[in-house]
This record gives sequence, C-alpha cells and structure tokens, in this order.
Amino acid sequence: MMRVGAGTFRRVRRNMPSRTAVAGIAAACVLAGCGGGGEDYANKPRPATPINVTAAISTKKISISPKQFGAGPVVFIVSNQTAQDAKLRLETQELGGKGPGLKEASDAIAPGGTGTLKADVRQGTYELSVPGGPSPATVKVGGPRPSAQDELLQP
Repeated sequence: MMRVGAGTFRRVRRNMPSRTAVAGIAAACVLAGCGGGGEDYANKPRPATPINVTAAISTKKISISPKQFGAGPVVFIVSNQTAQDAKLRLETQELGGKGPGLKEASDAIAPGGTGTLKADVRQGTYELSVPGGPSPATVKVGGPRPSAQDELLQP
C-alpha cells in the first residue's frame, strides 16, 4: 500500500486555483453569455409547420390528397402500388416564374412499399410524375401558410 502524507495534499492544494478566482471566472462567463455585447439580431419568424400530403402510385394514375394547399414545407408520403420500383418526381409547371424552378425526386420506392419526398414549395402549379409510369398529377399551391412562431412543440 502506498501512503499519502500531509505534504502530498499541500502540494496538490497549492496547484489548485482559489475559490475567489473560480467564482470570478464563473461570473465573467455568465455576463458574457447573457448578451453583454448589446448586439441586435433579426428574430425571423419560423417557417410554417410542414404538412403531410399523401400520394399513391398505381399502374393507371397518381392519386394525391389534398390537391390544393398553401405554400411552405411539405412532406409527400408515397405508396407504390405497382409491381416495380418507382421514383416520385415533383416539378414546377410554370415558365418564367418569379424564381428558379423546383425539381425534387424521392428515392426508389419498392413495390408495395412507402417512401417520402420533402420539399419547400412556393405558390404555383406543380406536377407529380413517375418516369416511365402513369400519367402525371397536378398540385396547386396557394399563398404562404402562416408561421409556426407561436406554436408549441415545434422543431
């Protein structure tokens, strides 16, 4: 067994900062973290809460519900009811719009499986299609949905 004498404790104690020094450092950290700089920042509102839109791919058509909704974040929940893999594609249908067009695609969805496609859509008309699949479906997007700024339990 190793004995620790009183001299060892004194050596360790001498290398430790005093309680007043620790309290001063903690106070400085608290003041610096509480906006001590006085800088303003833009408190931009949150985007709208994402909505879920369901889509079903069959051999004859693509069904969507709802077909009209407001602009903002959207999650398409897609069911592939065909016998082969399918990728759902979302594209703007407008030429010369206010901004660049949108072109998003889901990952390959297995036959009988489900997948998702996430997009942040603005006002306009969109086309949902499957390359080499059934005829495309049209979605109309209206004005922006309200902000989720004052809603609880939002990410």
